[in-house]
Amino acid sequence: MLKSFVSGRWVEPRGDGVSIEDAVTGDEIARASADGIDVPAALTYGRRHGGQALGALSFHERAGLLKALGLFLRDHRAELYELSAHAGATLADARTDVDGGIGVLLSYASRAVRELPDDTVILDGPLEPLGRGGQFVAQHVLTSRPGLVVQINAYNFPVWGPLEKLAPALLAGLPTLIKPATPTAYLTVRLVELLLEAGVLPEGALQLLCGSGVGLLDHLGGQDAVEFTGSAATARQLAAHPSVLSRRVRFQAETDSLNCSILGPDAIPGTPEFDLFIAQLVAEMTAKAGQKCTAIRRALVPRDHMGSVVEATKARLAAVVVGHPADPSVTMGPLVSRAHRDGVRSAVASLRRAGRLVAGDPDAAAVLGADPERGAFLAPLLLVADDPSRPEPHEVEAFGPVSTVMGYTHVDDAIQLAARGRGSLAGSVVTADGGFARAVVRGLAPWHGRILVLDRDAAGESTGHGSPLPMLVHGGPGRAGGGEELGGMRSVRRHLQRTAVQASPRLLAQVTDPPATSGATE
Repeated sequence: MLKSFVSGRWVEPRGDGVSIEDAVTGDEIARASADGIDVPAALTYGRRHGGQALGALSFHERAGLLKALGLFLRDHRAELYELSAHAGATLADARTDVDGGIGVLLSYASRAVRELPDDTVILDGPLEPLGRGGQFVAQHVLTSRPGLVVQINAYNFPVWGPLEKLAPALLAGLPTLIKPATPTAYLTVRLVELLLEAGVLPEGALQLLCGSGVGLLDHLGGQDAVEFTGSAATARQLAAHPSVLSRRVRFQAETDSLNCSILGPDAIPGTPEFDLFIAQLVAEMTAKAGQKCTAIRRALVPRDHMGSVVEATKARLAAVVVGHPADPSVTMGPLVSRAHRDGVRSAVASLRRAGRLVAGDPDAAAVLGADPERGAFLAPLLLVADDPSRPEPHEVEAFGPVSTVMGYTHVDDAIQLAARGRGSLAGSVVTADGGFARAVVRGLAPWHGRILVLDRDAAGESTGHGSPLPMLVHGGPGRAGGGEELGGMRSVRRHLQRTAVQASPRLLAQVTDPPATSGATE
């Protein structure tokens, strides 16, 4: 039974809880429950102890906490890799999750020292003169709030997900309560244990609630925030919660997304750009078994090249080895659970109403080193939408190793097809034609949080279509949730309160300038 860490101690819940299965073997490996956990007390404890302690630290001191946590985790990442195999992650998948999360901590720590003051107050914008004689002025300032952040995470990134929310929250002086997704909660439990073992966090700065989060938002108020990652349907339910609507709890969501990649007309078979497009598509289909919110779900290609794209993709998919993620020859592990595999199969059945399956069998997979029925294994599946005007490819997301190829006739057609996703986290265009790239970026920007323009020159250094970076926006409009989980110091500032201070220049300077170092603060 997984324990929760609340009110300064580890607490074992009551009841039988919910079973968590090993993605490879199907065996039960843990149970999770929130029964008997005093959630209101935990929230009060976090605000009172963690909030006061963090709020007293300067931004640079908070950055020091992040750096210390990142360096400590870096020395213990091997055990997180090993645990990740139970969730179906290959070593490459585990490194993406674990090292990516550590990188977020270290990146935010470094940028905060460079970009934020060694103070508890940030000056926001220029001084605003309010009187003719210059003796009445105003200054916007950003300060910490006496609330906390409740983060509700998805199962696919049990390490990176919590850390990418924790970093900006801690920098803003807000304590955090982590609510992990149950299928991989055991990984987040070990992550929290390590963060606490680092011994640098103030009391109450970090808490963990395993099991159901039902009723969690009931106890939040206007100084608190909810950071959610998951399905658009759940996001809508949370956004309509009375605490969000009436008490104005700050709510941000990053949700499912029908991301696209567009092949330029110039990228004909035989060009480096054509090969880059195929390699990127297959990588996004198979990394984390396609369980990524940024994965390519729609591959938009010139109609004249559809046959070539399909054949080249099928050839690469044929080399993918599905099996036990601990086997170094395996390149794709199972999905997180058999229940989730059933959901992906159902989504594929819907997609097949709009097209045809050209690679893979949703009901059978050749599996290396494991039982394909006991584990949650699924072969990579490639579909072709012969009629891309149908709604299914633009509305149904199969959250697994699944992508649909569809043809376009001209650049405006490609843009219109991409926009039918109604908002995405990430898009890409693979082309060496600057004019085509400009038209696509101009057309896609209102619908995307991030756009990769990939050609042969950038290929050697490109981080890829599906890799969020801490200094860039990670979020998107519309269906993607409308939030920004990442984005440099902007994601820190949104946790702070912006207030206009009106005063004489003399008093304003005393209010906003960092305090002089004295014996009391050394």
